[in-house]
Amino acid sequence: MKTLTVLSVCALLSVCMSMNLSFGLDVDSKRFSGTPANHVLLKRDVAARLLRRRRAGANAADLSPQQLESLREVCEVNLGCEHMAESAGIIAAYTAYYGPIPY
Repeated sequence: MKTLTVLSVCALLSVCMSMNLSFGLDVDSKRFSGTPANHVLLKRDVAARLLRRRRAGANAADLSPQQLESLREVCEVNLGCEHMAESAGIIAAYTAYYGPIPY
């Protein structure tokens, strides 16, 4: 959800920049006023956070409550997975019994 929000804001920002709508802010004083922006520059750490892929060893902070609940529902069917989830956590239990998390 956070990624979708950030990408939406970036898209809106790029549309505004291409239409030269700076809303009173001096975004780029060196650029000519008549030329549209054809790219957006991001700092390296911001771009890395936007494009980061989930690793197989994802932790609970990376998953939304809905995703965690769906993992719990899958583990409820298997008694061994359910017991492991109570002791080691849902991420470890799901990964041990069903493999990598699909999202």
